[in-house]
Amino acid sequence: MSAYSSVPVLFSVALALSSGPASLTGVVVDRAGQPLPRAHVRVTTGSTSASTFSAADGTFRVDADALSGCTAEASLEGFTTATADCASGQVRLTLDVAPVAEHIVVSATRTDAPASQVATSATVFDRADLERRQFPMLGDLLRAAPGTTVVATGAPGGVTSLFVRGGESNYTKVLLDGVPLNEPGGAFNLNDVTTENLERVEFVPGANSALYGSDAMTGVIQLFTRRGDSATPLASARIEAGSFSTVRASADVSGRRDRLDYSAAASRLSTDNEVPNDEFSNVTLSGSAGLKLNDSATLRFVGRTERGRTGVPGLTAFGRPDLDAFFQRHDGEWGATFDQTAGAWHQRASYGLALSHQTSANLQIDPPYTPSFDGRVAPFEFSDFPYDSQTDLRRHHATYQSDYTSTTAKAGTHVDTALVDWDGERATLTDVLAGDSTPASRDNVGVSLQHQALWSRAYATGGLRLEHNASFGNAVVPRVAAAYYLRQGSHTVGSTRVNVSAGLGIKEPTVLQSFSLNPSFLGNPDLNPERSRTFDLGIEQRLATDRVRLDLTWFANRYRNIISTRTTSFNPFQSQYFNIGLTRARGIEASGDVALMNGIRARAGYTFLDSKILESTSAFSEVLAAGNWAFRRPRHSGYVQVAWNANRATLDVTGTVVGRRADSDFSSLEPPFLFNDGYQQWNVRAAGRITRQLWITGAVDNLADRQYMEPLGYPALGRAVRVGVRATF
Repeated sequence: MSAYSSVPVLFSVALALSSGPASLTGVVVDRAGQPLPRAHVRVTTGSTSASTFSAADGTFRVDADALSGCTAEASLEGFTTATADCASGQVRLTLDVAPVAEHIVVSATRTDAPASQVATSATVFDRADLERRQFPMLGDLLRAAPGTTVVATGAPGGVTSLFVRGGESNYTKVLLDGVPLNEPGGAFNLNDVTTENLERVEFVPGANSALYGSDAMTGVIQLFTRRGDSATPLASARIEAGSFSTVRASADVSGRRDRLDYSAAASRLSTDNEVPNDEFSNVTLSGSAGLKLNDSATLRFVGRTERGRTGVPGLTAFGRPDLDAFFQRHDGEWGATFDQTAGAWHQRASYGLALSHQTSANLQIDPPYTPSFDGRVAPFEFSDFPYDSQTDLRRHHATYQSDYTSTTAKAGTHVDTALVDWDGERATLTDVLAGDSTPASRDNVGVSLQHQALWSRAYATGGLRLEHNASFGNAVVPRVAAAYYLRQGSHTVGSTRVNVSAGLGIKEPTVLQSFSLNPSFLGNPDLNPERSRTFDLGIEQRLATDRVRLDLTWFANRYRNIISTRTTSFNPFQSQYFNIGLTRARGIEASGDVALMNGIRARAGYTFLDSKILESTSAFSEVLAAGNWAFRRPRHSGYVQVAWNANRATLDVTGTVVGRRADSDFSSLEPPFLFNDGYQQWNVRAAGRITRQLWITGAVDNLADRQYMEPLGYPALGRAVRVGVRATF
């Protein structure tokens, strides 16, 4: 059990008497003894009271007039409030978790903070969610987050893109324990990222470049590696098999001994999928180790490597599959972090390295074909062409962060953060057939300042970053956010919170856009950064003694300086990258959590997206013309999830609904496809305990065997069934 778990919390208070005003010191911890930050601590003596918030390590200090007749109270949204007499000098309070619990998030402020205090609709998938949902791939998990659209080219292993609140697919910053995973320029393909050995996944929407610099245009996703928390080593193994020759196997071990905690895991997933040359395989190795140097300092190491290969059959809905094309990648992420807390001051220094080697090849020429579908036929044949490209990426990331917390009786609690980030980006783009190789190098530095103000009913955050990028120069990006509780408590009509946030985002050009020497796609060293302006206003309401939580958010975003190619010559054909696009997106997100009786929980979300292309990135594309919806971003989308947990069994049913969206067949069909119809898809997960150590698991994807295409031309996988066993030791 970690500080991030939503479990009953033990609140331990140590009282010390001194001359003058009495001084109360203590720590807020969870059941496992891990600290819980930002619990509101209030001490009342007669008609006077004093309050503060627990620090990042759970400690606090309160000065009171006297201890005689003193009452200590601890409260945190998502938990029940507890009080006790503290005159004895030793007090122990238990805060039971609310039916709809709260999570601690790091990604919103780069400090530990309850989700109720970060003034945005953060989504957290914790370890229990990951285990119960049994989604091997991260992209499938993210479909159940408000404001997201996941688009995969066919079956598992195909190119998988994430769109957030109408932004482009390279507008979301992705991190693993603080190490950036995006390629230079923001691109991130989810096709090979699994959920193995993850403690939790955080998703924070909105422009967050004020904290993270380039790439954080529409949101931040952070993956946290599992940490050992048991004095007795825990190990488990799983094996599953099912439709389309699918096999999934994994093993892991974790534990804690004295000052050392550790976790390690290995997994393999392979499947043939439905069409020829669509096989997919993945091997993931992951580990974490933390060493407590003393009572205030910790050194932690994390590592993860994923190796995958997938066939690339192409747009098989419109023609024969390509029988030899393939894409393979080998990614590795490594990080080391030093953390130290000394009273009100906390510092963190870390270094991370993300490596990626990618190969995309088609070495054999398949016969030509004429695309056709549903009565539509192309006017000419399509011919295959050979290619063999390799991409080698290295991204060094070093950061230093300092946080200082201060509290005064009248001004509340304040957390000031100063940090500096350095990114060293190195890339080599190789065309093996042509014998060409393009090296690229870029060094970027960002400095951020952030102030958080905390009161009993109000929370405010303001931040500013100066980013120096080797490609586009300097940029200044701010962000502000605030939340206020109109009412508090866990009654029939519980707490009501309103929140607002606004920020600017920036994204550097990709390596290809800046450095390419190919005259057909010539790079432009004078490109400006792509920019976003995001704003959201929301309200959260808790009901039925914290058994219901409802959230409604309105957002308005604007994306400008979008980079694309512009034709500079027709004979011979030449084009170059320019900043030419402008899109706006606004809409509503509604979500709800309900805790019913007998371990039954339900979640649902709906997003209405009103997007519009204001300035096109392509003068010749009908689907990308000004006035149209943003490409492949549905107007209506949503999800539903019902989960049942018992001592010996679990059941999880998840449905995804995606409405009509702008799309293209890219096959010159006549008449052309300009829209893609909506679809519904349902998945079922179940597990039953046979013995104390042995579970039987089952999973069904696409339960109704729906036939649909996420992008046009790529049929989604039909019904797929997996069964397996999981053993714990």
